[in-house]
Amino acid sequence: MRTVDIVRSRLCLYLLGLATIPANGSTGTGNQTLSAIIDPIGSITAPASASLTSGATTFKPFTGNVTVNYQARTSPSGGGTVTLSVSSDFTPTGGPSAAAGALAYTCSGATLGTACSGSQTASTTAQTPVLTLPASACTGGGGACSSQNPNSVNLSFTLTDNPAYATGSYSAQVTFTISAT
Repeated sequence: MRTVDIVRSRLCLYLLGLATIPANGSTGTGNQTLSAIIDPIGSITAPASASLTSGATTFKPFTGNVTVNYQARTSPSGGGTVTLSVSSDFTPTGGPSAAAGALAYTCSGATLGTACSGSQTASTTAQTPVLTLPASACTGGGGACSSQNPNSVNLSFTLTDNPAYATGSYSAQVTFTISAT
């Protein structure tokens, strides 16, 4: 046998022997506590625009519908609200004015919480109610939570049509706000 073959054979035996020798090591474990603070939260979306239209009858109010979508989680001792405010009154001047009480709405069909009751007059100076969320309310997931995700509420707007309004196209900006505690 040649020397090279002997070295190879010994090397292979040596390597095979190492594979069967248990490693002198140790194992250990460590524990880590993970924590998370789950806060009340809400999110809301509404269409970028909606048109109010009038019927064929002269000086009947303009009407239109908007569906607002929301997600919420409230604490066991909290609750929440969705409100509306007119952040920019109708422009140009000479037409309807939310500040003068020309814009009103009703709420219906809330899939989580309680929709506003009766007719609400939209305001340029205050937030008016759209929806009330109870304590321990949550969107999606079933069980104690609503099965809907997102949740929704429908608003029906009414804008007075006064003969004194100048003709033209008018627009106003409304802002929806959700709060959860």
